[in-house]
Amino acid sequence: MSEKSQAEMSFLEHLEELRWHLVRSLIYIFIFAVLAFVFKRIVFDVILLGPSKPDFFTNRILCDLGNDLGMPSLCINQKAISLQNINMTGQFTIHLWISFLAGIIAAFPLIFWEFWRFVKPALYKEEIEQSRGAIFFASILFSLGILFAYYLICPLSVHFLSNYKVSEQVDNIVNLGSYINTVSSIILASGILFELPMFIYFMSKVGLVTSETLKKYRRHSVVVTLALAAIITPPDVISQIMVCLPLILLYEAGIIIARGVESKREKTLAPQK
Repeated sequence: MSEKSQAEMSFLEHLEELRWHLVRSLIYIFIFAVLAFVFKRIVFDVILLGPSKPDFFTNRILCDLGNDLGMPSLCINQKAISLQNINMTGQFTIHLWISFLAGIIAAFPLIFWEFWRFVKPALYKEEIEQSRGAIFFASILFSLGILFAYYLICPLSVHFLSNYKVSEQVDNIVNLGSYINTVSSIILASGILFELPMFIYFMSKVGLVTSETLKKYRRHSVVVTLALAAIITPPDVISQIMVCLPLILLYEAGIIIARGVESKREKTLAPQK
């Protein structure tokens, strides 16, 4: 369909076009979800249960560092967690849920590509050229968020939550669903939060935010960041600081991005003055 015909489409035709983009996105998710369902050993034993094992990359590095510095407290997750399932359909339900989440994560670049294809006809030629790398950078940021949570936040969270006790008379018997939901929610939330610069980019492109507005609410953003860190991490100061720092840096990067968008807009409009 040409750009001209796209521009002349009615509201219902736009909805129909959006429907097909959504259908294709769901197909991408389904394909990757089926693959995750089939290769469950890799998804569960290697990936999801990895942060709880002593030989996990982060656990080994921190333990070696702790031994060198004489700080044994850095040796985390040195005793593998014994997980239990108490529901008849528990393991199967979790298997389905995690396969679906894995499908979303793996299909994210394709989903964003479908979104880009839908909004592209509404953009000017100059805007299309300036936004050409959006899919690439969105995928990179999402992947960085996933890796950051998986290799840093998850091991610390698992160690803190699995060893925290309100009383020595109470033992932690970790339920499989509780562990999986905690790890998967941290990973997915981190991937989404790392998209902050892209969100600011598109908001500034349509004029909903400016660099000055972002500067004005910089202190407010720190408070919001602390609140988000408290939500997606356990009540552990170290974990919360590790989440806050990259989010603050991403917000600052968003200010620079918004300023760049404004500069390009001013250059484009300059000859018309």
